[in-house]
Amino acid sequence: MSKNYRHGQILKLIRSHHINTQDELAQELRKLGIIATQVTLSRDMRELRLVKTQEGYGEMTDEEARPRFALLAGDFLKDVTGAQNLVVLRTAPGHANSVAVALDYDEWADVVGTIAGDDTVLVITPDNKSAESVRKRLVALLKA
Repeated sequence: MSKNYRHGQILKLIRSHHINTQDELAQELRKLGIIATQVTLSRDMRELRLVKTQEGYGEMTDEEARPRFALLAGDFLKDVTGAQNLVVLRTAPGHANSVAVALDYDEWADVVGTIAGDDTVLVITPDNKSAESVRKRLVALLKA
């Protein structure tokens, strides 16, 4: 089963069904005979530029329509914790991927990359000082 085929089936599913979780997506793919791990689905969703909306997963149409991190953070970010050169974000369940994608697209200078689970985003920074700067900026968004 090729990656392109899996991507095509994922797009068909999210265009025709209200898919609210990666588990639901995995179940729908299984019905089509496609087995994919959560890690594979997360990578596929990022590559396909899928975001979590109130109606389920959807496609970002263009750069202007992409989710703004500050808006998603205001809606879904629950907690921010620093750990050396890492910052851990806790989100509402099912929203970590959307928050991580939006942060990646915002291209913060001190953020090297993100890894998202269901309700947790790991933000990687180059050093402890950068992590503290990012943490403070995120906490300010929580208070806004």
